[in-house]
Amino acid sequence: APHEKLTVELARLGTPVDQPVRIYADGIFDLFHSGHARALMQAKNLFPNAYLIVGVCSDELTHKYKGFTVMTEDERYEALRHCRYVDEVLRDAPWTLTQEFLEKHKIDFVAHDDIPYSSAGSEDVYKHIKEAGMFVPTKRTEGISTSDLITRIVRDYDVYARRNLQRGYTAKELNVSYINEKKYRLQNQVDRMKEKVRTVEEKSKHFVYRVEEKSHDLIQKWEEKSREFIGNFLELFGPDGTWKQMFQERSGRMIQAFSPRGSPSSSPSRDFSPSRSPSPPSRWAMPRTSPPSSPKGASASISSMSEGDEDEK
Repeated sequence: APHEKLTVELARLGTPVDQPVRIYADGIFDLFHSGHARALMQAKNLFPNAYLIVGVCSDELTHKYKGFTVMTEDERYEALRHCRYVDEVLRDAPWTLTQEFLEKHKIDFVAHDDIPYSSAGSEDVYKHIKEAGMFVPTKRTEGISTSDLITRIVRDYDVYARRNLQRGYTAKELNVSYINEKKYRLQNQVDRMKEKVRTVEEKSKHFVYRVEEKSHDLIQKWEEKSREFIGNFLELFGPDGTWKQMFQERSGRMIQAFSPRGSPSSSPSRDFSPSRSPSPPSRWAMPRTSPPSSPKGASASISSMSEGDEDEK
């Protein structure tokens, strides 16, 4: 179908649904990151009805004009294919855009950041696109780029090399010398020991904390039981305790048992009361005699007693 040339003003007003504005964005897109995705998002949203074509340069061109890449061209193609803003991926894109290429793919505008891109002996490879009025600028995302990512890897090379050795990569695959391999493996062992020590310290701290917590609970319970025991002891053995009352009550019972209330408190008198008549003398009663004052008197009393017996006989 014939393609009519569009201006920026007409493209911003909107085009028919079946005739979207064809925007082209090219690049290397090595280590595809959020900065790439944001640039493509801006290109897609430049106009109301846009069709975004992304050209990806091959490894041959990239290694010739820019340098070695981390990802292969097939990996970079696949990364772009999964970006939601991309409508079409153009493989083996040219380094410099020609008029024939633009007409072949019916490109209306070329989207890229406005910073001059010097390469292949040119101060700015997009200079002729800008002069033709086909250039629409996008903004770069600060703090993130492929060069920044590679710089981080180079800066922390030892860390990544040790990590990959630990994961099973060989020293040959990592291009690491024999001495460095042994050094990295020793460092990994030291780090594992440090981690174990750190883990033991954390567990011991947790154990000590639990012991302190348990001891605090035990002390608190012991104090409560001690107060309860002391209270019960005072209630039982205190000045006005239950034990004293029980003792007094039992003492009263014992006193009452030994000395009942109905019995007299003193012994009865030996003197006969005048109201009572004397009891008759017993026939077996012995006469009262005064003790003899001398042996002669004692013999006389004995003889008198014998005489009395003979008279009774």
